[in-house]
Amino acid sequence: MEDKLTIAEVASLSGLSVHTLRYYERSGLLEAVGRDEKGHRSYSAENVRQIKFLNCLRATGMSIRQMQQFISLFRQQPEAVRERRLMLEQHQQQVNEHILQLQQHLEVINWKIEHYQKLEAQQKNEDYLLDQHHQLKYETGEN
Repeated sequence: MEDKLTIAEVASLSGLSVHTLRYYERSGLLEAVGRDEKGHRSYSAENVRQIKFLNCLRATGMSIRQMQQFISLFRQQPEAVRERRLMLEQHQQQVNEHILQLQQHLEVINWKIEHYQKLEAQQKNEDYLLDQHHQLKYETGEN
């Protein structure tokens, strides 16, 4: 017999909140989760696998509505493999575009960090020269 997990265990395992897990079930993203003898949710390995996939879609920016469409297509038309693949390919393209944008933003941030490092080095050099100037004035008695 397979081990069952509580909602708290699945929340911890998935990184999702208990509220989000319940929402995924209410919104139809997850099929009804089994219940134990006390009526508490009892998650199977298959439930956990589905949650991990949903988590992947959501973390990469897929909307809840798109996720619902994907799941609905899966459940209502299991033979519609091509349509599901096309949905994922479209999402893949959006993710790749987002990654490209993030890389461009990161280049700007990296440039700015380098700029500040140069300013700090210049500032230290100017502070050193100013200290040397004051030291020389002190030693020669110029005030």
